[in-house]
Amino acid sequence: MTNVIACIDGSSLSEYVTSASVWAAKQLSCPLILLHSLEKDESRTEEDLSGSIGFGSREHLLDELVELDAKRAKLALEHGKMILDNAKSYALQAGAKQVSQLQRHGDLIENLAELEEDTRLIVLGRLGEHHTMNAHTIGSHIERVARSQHRPILISIGKFTPPKNFMIAYDGREAADNAIAKIAKSPLLLGLKCHLVMAGDDTPERKEKLEAAQTLLEEEGFQVTASIQAGKIYPVLTQYREDHNIELMAMGAYAHSKVRQFFVGSNTNKMIIESNIPLLILR
Repeated sequence: MTNVIACIDGSSLSEYVTSASVWAAKQLSCPLILLHSLEKDESRTEEDLSGSIGFGSREHLLDELVELDAKRAKLALEHGKMILDNAKSYALQAGAKQVSQLQRHGDLIENLAELEEDTRLIVLGRLGEHHTMNAHTIGSHIERVARSQHRPILISIGKFTPPKNFMIAYDGREAADNAIAKIAKSPLLLGLKCHLVMAGDDTPERKEKLEAAQTLLEEEGFQVTASIQAGKIYPVLTQYREDHNIELMAMGAYAHSKVRQFFVGSNTNKMIIESNIPLLILR
């Protein structure tokens, strides 16, 4: 697990994804790989038109369609190279030390799977190239990556600036404890002011869990403010984020099939859609 992988697609968020990945690579002291996947254009159909073309013109028209496909593929390659070149130039200007480019055919998920063994962190934009910046949605690629990958995912929302603090959404369950353990052992967020927040009732059992998590982080050098806030998860986290000017949020995700439950129709889904700060998802 040695590289930060920045997934860029030429969308308006690519610059922000690059900025976030440069920051992460610096924090982790590891190389940065800019990945562009040449995915199949789902807007085009694969309908067989040969039967509807007259006998005299069929061969000629099919030859033209093949030639057109070849031109599209060549243009996609050239466009992808331009995207990567621009991103690399931007990354180097932003202070990245080791930057490499990787352009691959095929699905983003498949490409990330092939790179997983040497991946330390994946950086994605909340929206893909077919969404507008103000769309109240998340790209399908985020859920698909989260379900297939076992590496942390940093989701870039908008213009990225290096955060000075972060909040951990903590509920005392296994996924949250795993997230705490990973944050504690990683230099990614070290040096940033940590807010450890639990929503709900302030019971002795929950207070004990929160204090244990706080102690673990403090033993690794984090400065931690821990609190239990009465109320439901989403409103509590949203209000706390606004009241304390939180600049990055970290959350634990469930493993295996439960990841779908985590993203679809959940508080986390709401946080990703509505958030105006980057989110770190930990498996």
